[in-house]
Amino acid sequence: MQLEDALRIGKSAQLSKPKNEIGNVLISGLGGSGIGGTIVSELAFGVCHVPVSVTKGYFIPEFVNENSLVIISSYSGNTEETLACMEQAIAKKAHVICITSGGKISELAKKNNLDQINIPGGNPPRSCLGYSLVQQICIFTKLGLLPDKSVAELENSIALLKNEQNPIRKEAEQLANKLFGKMPVIYCTTNNEGIAIRFRQQLNENAKILCWHHVIPEMNHNELVGWAGGNDEISVVLFRDQDEYERNNYRININKEIISKITPHFTEVFSKGKSPIEKSIYLIHLGDWASLYLANLRGVDSIEVNVINFLKGELSKK
Repeated sequence: MQLEDALRIGKSAQLSKPKNEIGNVLISGLGGSGIGGTIVSELAFGVCHVPVSVTKGYFIPEFVNENSLVIISSYSGNTEETLACMEQAIAKKAHVICITSGGKISELAKKNNLDQINIPGGNPPRSCLGYSLVQQICIFTKLGLLPDKSVAELENSIALLKNEQNPIRKEAEQLANKLFGKMPVIYCTTNNEGIAIRFRQQLNENAKILCWHHVIPEMNHNELVGWAGGNDEISVVLFRDQDEYERNNYRININKEIISKITPHFTEVFSKGKSPIEKSIYLIHLGDWASLYLANLRGVDSIEVNVINFLKGELSKK
């Protein structure tokens, strides 16, 4: 299992001690390499004593300085936006740690004597979220930004997926059938947006469809009104947790009542596990399987991303 190999790599990673006390964290990465940063930033929200930000572009915030930890996540090691952020972080004398399988980022890390965690290459980045996500959790734990128990929670996540593999795949297949021929709309509650984004991205790349996502309670202040223009061709997926904040739980029930008058296609997917890490990994795994089942239903190649390759090819000409 990828998570087991990733945890082995993360546990054995040797990281240098930052020269200065860490005052903030910035995670740079895009696509399959970047979604792990979004998820980790949410996992850190209620426990990390310093602010954690994510950038998914060519530039880093002005606040980055010698007291910043900057995590560079690029599976290929050649993501041009992430490489640009890395160069800026080095110039600002931040403490930089790289997660990559090689490429220009690995070369630049070696040139500047930076910490880097090497992960296996040769696969689509989106299929290797386990590697980047686990490494980031291990980095946070080793540097005292997440509780030590986080590693044990990763181990529990592995056991959970092994025990629940058949039910997960069955539920994922049922979810795919409900989404087939529909426009998916994905909802979740605050601090779980990374899970919704991951599912959206997997539907985009694997199943080759458009969809969108939003977050409760924010969507109650805008998108809920937009449902006046909705129809029964929309299929809603709501990622849930048995321990949701009671006010969000109340909101969800009202939302269901409103939306169910417009479309009967409303599926709630509940997490399993005891910790936020376990619950997140469980829902990510289920969503990934659903995207693959939907790709099969649609008769499309889940691996093919020719349009992205075309874009990169055109960018390389300038």
